[in-house]
Amino acid sequence: MVEHAVADPRPLAAVLVSAVTVALIIASYRHPNVREGWSVLAAISKFAIVASMLPGVMDGTVYEWRLSEATGYTFVSGIDFTLRADPLGLFFALLASFLWIFTSFYAAGYMRGLDEHAQTRFFAAFAASLSTAVGIAFAGNLVTIFVFYELLSLVTYPLVAHNEDDEARIAGRKYLFYTFFGGGVLLLAGTVLVYWLTSGVGEPTLAFESGGMSALADAAAADPAMAQAAFYLLIAGFGVKAAVMPLHSWLADAMVAPTPVSGLLHAVAVVKSGAFGVARVILEVYGPETIRDLPLSVPGVGEVGLNIPVAIMAAFTLTAASIIAMRKDHLKRRLAYSTTAQLSYIVLGLSLLHPWTIFGALFHIPAHAFGKLTLFFCAGAIHVETHTDYISEMAGIGKRMPLTLSAFTIGAAGMAGMPLVAGFVSKFYMLIGSVRLEGSEWIYLDGWGWLFAATLLLSGVLNIAYFWPIVYTAFFEREDRHDAKPLVEFPMGGQFRSYTGRVADPVQPDGGRNEVDADAGSLEGETDTDTETVGHANHAVDANPSDADVPFGAGTRRGPRGEPVPLDSDHHDGHHGGPPADGWARHTPLTESTWLMLVPITVIATGAVVLGVVPDYAIFLELAGTIVENVTGEVVLG
Repeated sequence: MVEHAVADPRPLAAVLVSAVTVALIIASYRHPNVREGWSVLAAISKFAIVASMLPGVMDGTVYEWRLSEATGYTFVSGIDFTLRADPLGLFFALLASFLWIFTSFYAAGYMRGLDEHAQTRFFAAFAASLSTAVGIAFAGNLVTIFVFYELLSLVTYPLVAHNEDDEARIAGRKYLFYTFFGGGVLLLAGTVLVYWLTSGVGEPTLAFESGGMSALADAAAADPAMAQAAFYLLIAGFGVKAAVMPLHSWLADAMVAPTPVSGLLHAVAVVKSGAFGVARVILEVYGPETIRDLPLSVPGVGEVGLNIPVAIMAAFTLTAASIIAMRKDHLKRRLAYSTTAQLSYIVLGLSLLHPWTIFGALFHIPAHAFGKLTLFFCAGAIHVETHTDYISEMAGIGKRMPLTLSAFTIGAAGMAGMPLVAGFVSKFYMLIGSVRLEGSEWIYLDGWGWLFAATLLLSGVLNIAYFWPIVYTAFFEREDRHDAKPLVEFPMGGQFRSYTGRVADPVQPDGGRNEVDADAGSLEGETDTDTETVGHANHAVDANPSDADVPFGAGTRRGPRGEPVPLDSDHHDGHHGGPPADGWARHTPLTESTWLMLVPITVIATGAVVLGVVPDYAIFLELAGTIVENVTGEVVLG
């Protein structure tokens, strides 16, 4: 498709609408309904502006706004501050703006349900985050995307550190260190290097071009070593936010943020901005052909494509993160490591360079967004309604929250790549593309394609391994008779434990003593039947914890400094996680929570199914096909 650019203020308007809303939210701090109304209005307005550009972009029009044309000033010598709505940018902006609509309602229900503090600051930072995320989507060159990339880290810091306790502050500082200082420095270094390389062959340029910058391709031919260095600096800079190992550990710690933050910002805006940046570098800075023409010479191996080390790191990340997720009892931390794995699907598909793997990787961006947002929404609803955060305390919770756990099952199926849910479509294309790599121009060594295909299949099995126990525990186990933690640290078959009685099988999962923390007392010969004490002490997680912050000791949980905290210290009803003494109360889907939370959960879960059952009717599939055609010249959709 031949693209032609036209001047248009709508890319700027899409960025500014939520930025202006920040001031309106702050001004309405005395009126919660008005304050949250501004959030919803801004979300709808942003989506409308972005969607209005869709017909033109599908016909080959690129909408641009340039600072120099509007004000007469140049942002950086030779480089303009440019906002550009092209197919790839619109793909990301359309997704983020659409999901923000429902997240605005969900966030209101969540924050009110927990009577959270500093709600005005929360909604203001939330709006600012969406403004910078759309700025990243519509950035027209590396300098513009760098500015918004760094701003995103700054405006999301108050959200990560929202709780204002020691744990939140530590997580916030770690988040800034990784994403603002670490990722930002690497990205800036790569940007400067690209500027220097292109200046050697003519006018310096940092503007994105479908298929790669032609000036950079010429510069790479003249100085391949520097071009290779710039490539890896850019990939590493964006890879921090994409949570590619070993740059991933900030993501799990950032789960201390309120669940709406974990949902939209960590399943869409923040982490997806990293994956989106990788897509810009591979598809529109270097381009598949330039990457293919810059092979690395590896002693004892021979020439290896510049993309292969990136693909290997992504394959390692999606496998290792899936294994780590299996050991996490805290639900949000398990979802965090799942996100680390799922993002690497995107990076892997892009780095393999085959048109079909690129197509699958691009479609996995919305597939993962709908599925993972569903999962985080469900985790937040469970927390608000039952104060339960640990999987080992969720036996039978399906009868308390049937709609929420049903939606969770849909999201989990999508993440595992099961048919009829969005994740299946994207992973299918990546798998077929990986097999087709053998003997193609996109790979240097035989066998790599089959290796990556096997990795994708293995990861799918691991996804089932860490999601199925949650679904099974919720729907098929009882409070008084359940396997407390069916994870990898259990012996084959697990062991019977319950919330309401003592340990029926004295064998410990680690083969150690049948006792808990000295402060909690021994389980040996315990006759007390108090469910709030013995029930929690009987959990396998207390004897052999795999999480950094799992509860420990009878009737306790871990405080911000790691100290034991009584379970009734935070809630007036004296209950903190797990079923009440008489078990879960049975609820209908209409009574399990508020409509502010149930409607977004239902809509987003339905979206995940629609993307899987009728993907041809989802605009994201057509946009992904247009992007691939523009970059590679190959038509992947007939």
